[in-house]
Amino acid sequence: MIQRDIVYKVRKSLGQNPAVALLGPRQVGKTTLALAIGEGISSIYLDLESPKDRLKLQDPEDFLSHHTDKLIILDEVHRMPGLFPVLRGLIDARRRSGLKTSQFLLLGSASWDLLKQSGESLAGRIDYIDMSGLQAVELPQQDMDELWLRGGFPESFLASGDEESMRWRLNFIRTYLEREIPQFGFKIPAASMWPFWVMLAHEQACLVNASSIAKNLENSYQTVSRYIDLLVDLLLVRKLLPWHNNTGKRLVKAPKVFFRDSGLVHALLDIPSQSALFGHPVIGRSWEAFVIENILQACSFGVQSYFYRSAGGAEIDLILKFRNGKTWAIEVKRGLSPKLARGFYEACDDIGTDIRYLVYSGEETFSIGRGVDVIGLRSIVQLVKETSA
Repeated sequence: MIQRDIVYKVRKSLGQNPAVALLGPRQVGKTTLALAIGEGISSIYLDLESPKDRLKLQDPEDFLSHHTDKLIILDEVHRMPGLFPVLRGLIDARRRSGLKTSQFLLLGSASWDLLKQSGESLAGRIDYIDMSGLQAVELPQQDMDELWLRGGFPESFLASGDEESMRWRLNFIRTYLEREIPQFGFKIPAASMWPFWVMLAHEQACLVNASSIAKNLENSYQTVSRYIDLLVDLLLVRKLLPWHNNTGKRLVKAPKVFFRDSGLVHALLDIPSQSALFGHPVIGRSWEAFVIENILQACSFGVQSYFYRSAGGAEIDLILKFRNGKTWAIEVKRGLSPKLARGFYEACDDIGTDIRYLVYSGEETFSIGRGVDVIGLRSIVQLVKETSA
């Protein structure tokens, strides 16, 4: 059993809010975590994909009002969007009776904007927490390459071998293509969408060119753009926006797009092993996206993230702007003897960064001059957690 750092965050949030939404892709461990939290307190768990549990909620207000003394865990809450107005009424009624916290824990496999299909707002009543797969800080250093290869979904990472891990990820992708995505209104056949995912994997951590992808798929720009946005809403893909403050330079305006789980990229590109990954052209961009996703998962609410690229070639892989006003520039390089290009220093000067880091595959932290510290992934994730707390 790997201890997930996020469990402390969820428990703290439940102690401060009447409802908490724990959001993340399927199979990321939300249910396991929620049940572990429920074991220590009076709680009731309902799986809204289970016909038996859905039957209990034929009259949700009546059923839920009989369990006001319990934390109610609702799994796959998007299956019953009509629940949201009922939840709002129950939360407000419980608040008036003096019960202000730990009322509901809602689990969903998509962003909250996509989940609240009823249009009913729980603003001021709920806290949102994103849950990703296993993270670098949750595992020892010697497991980093395996985590990078297999990704953070627990079933994939803990598989008995690389072949079993690959099989699990391919089945996961097929399930999303054939079952999950169609329920959100996309009727494009899975056979047509598989090539799209493969194209996106080839462009991991690159500027998205929806027009080019649409042309290759013989589809419209609008359809491809909507599909990318859906994958973002399903928490499978991340869009990293470009730095937009005026620097007097011509800046790239397109976002970077990458799959949030490195294991999915490697499955889509048929990369079954470490040796295959080290010989594949995607290695540098895959490592970059893996590092960036780990760092962003460590950021607390209010930390802004960007990348920087000018027409002249100045570039920063990741910029973090913290609530205290400090701006960090983070460059990512695979290897134990990384070197920075001149464009990184030019970009730092353009935007006036306060702190500069080069994240590499080693563990030690050391300075290479000009205000840059070389640092390992686990160490910078810990620093980001402490700074953004």
